[in-house]
Amino acid sequence: MLTTTYQPELNTERAVTVEVDRSVTSSDWRTCLPILHGVGVTLRELRKSDALSLFAMLTTEEVARFVSPPPTTLEGFERFIDWTRREQAEGRVVCFGVVPHGHDAPIGLIQVRAREPHFATAEWGFAIGSPFWGTGIFMESARAVVSFVIETVGVHRLEARAAAMNGRGNGALRKLGAVQDGILRQSFPRGGQYLDEVLWSILEDDWRQANACWGTKSVWGSRIH
Repeated sequence: MLTTTYQPELNTERAVTVEVDRSVTSSDWRTCLPILHGVGVTLRELRKSDALSLFAMLTTEEVARFVSPPPTTLEGFERFIDWTRREQAEGRVVCFGVVPHGHDAPIGLIQVRAREPHFATAEWGFAIGSPFWGTGIFMESARAVVSFVIETVGVHRLEARAAAMNGRGNGALRKLGAVQDGILRQSFPRGGQYLDEVLWSILEDDWRQANACWGTKSVWGSRIH
């Protein structure tokens, strides 16, 4: 599962229970992200030691095909992780590592960046290592992150772009409940050509209504490191 991701400095239906373990107030996500839990997966803040796993998972040909060019070296991923932490501290980016149960390191990431002050409109992208495609890990992770950025960060409109020929990424967004807003013609440069992208959006009101139908809830507990 993948869509375009954002690395400007580097050139690079069923009911679900989303648990959020945290002891900080909602404004403290800039200092330290909460740990999110879905069925079979944990989402947490990236650590510099995660660079090796992300480098192995996200630089394969099948994953990199439809995303903005990822870092090409281990050091590049380390710089990317440092960049996400700086941008988080400034209130501009939220980036979670996707860690399946039984694993210590992330096999992908979900990144959300503000498109205007106060995060009212944001854009997100995701990349998951191909061995975990079709396992349900993405849907669990995406629902947890979308709930977090809407309920805690304050996102009203969450946008995503996916290459029009990226059937897996577009299908995942549709299944999640995103609405197709239109086609961005030749907006994604890739491999010496320009690809069309599909623009998707999730609105706060739509998400809350969908969650009410699914019976989704958030559980607030003690912070677990």
